[in-house]
Amino acid sequence: MRAHLGDQLVIESPTTGAARRDGEIVGIHHEDGTPPYDVRWSDTDEVTLVFPGPDAHLQHPHDAPSGTTRTSRPGTGAAQAASTRVTPRRTADPGDIGRRVAAERRRQGIGLEEAARRARMSPEYLAYLEERPAAPSMATLIRLAGALGTTVTALYGGGMDLPPGQGHALLHPVLRDLTPQECRTLLSTHGVGRVAVSTSEGHPAVIPVNYAVVDDAIVFRTAPNSVTAAAAEREVAFEVDHVDDALSQGWSVLAVGPATVVTEPDEVRRLTRHAHTTPWAGGAREMWLSIRPTSLTGRRITAAEQ
Repeated sequence: MRAHLGDQLVIESPTTGAARRDGEIVGIHHEDGTPPYDVRWSDTDEVTLVFPGPDAHLQHPHDAPSGTTRTSRPGTGAAQAASTRVTPRRTADPGDIGRRVAAERRRQGIGLEEAARRARMSPEYLAYLEERPAAPSMATLIRLAGALGTTVTALYGGGMDLPPGQGHALLHPVLRDLTPQECRTLLSTHGVGRVAVSTSEGHPAVIPVNYAVVDDAIVFRTAPNSVTAAAAEREVAFEVDHVDDALSQGWSVLAVGPATVVTEPDEVRRLTRHAHTTPWAGGAREMWLSIRPTSLTGRRITAAEQ
């Protein structure tokens, strides 16, 4: 086994042959590229010294033609060392990954150098990823997703029609309660949350809405005849969360309080003027609802070592 910096070390299940763990080789101790290696694991982002066993192999993504990944396996003989197998690359076009990274960075108003600093990579390499077809390792994608506040799945463009949270649970998860200040920070200024209401027929309903936080109040627009309008003048629950499938981590915040209709014309104009986004659902949604939480709670799942 002879590796180069940036290669990916994949550990397979001895029974199924499926990948159990992978990481980017970030350090080589011998000039000829033989083990051991410093590996940054994609599931924990930790760097450890690794002596690969028989269940490990290398992936050289930049050596493969478009649409394939060429994988070299360890072996003792010259024939086995030279043998390769071709496996399908993940569905995303590497060029699409770079375009999604660039689009998300620009959408958030983050400069190239700042994004590179957050992702712990050189600005030149980030520019290369954004401008040319490339196959960044999983560890690189995790750092980019963290730097941009998104997920690896989003950068791949996959899973858009699948619910989040389909990955494996952490080996040693920690579930902790969030403080009210942490909850307010996670609510941030705007995003997509869910309003839980009782309809006029007495049935429960949970509706996603584009919301903003203004003066400690959660505000959103809806149509007067919509299901969401049933929240008016009632106590409701509002929930927002984030799930990172790549790291099997996430958080959720729950706000409970009365919802009122904003009727004062100057306040309606102020909310409309400072709205970050228009409702994704489209249509005429000029009715503003405001929730002032009387209860604000949240929880976060992380790895035990964090």
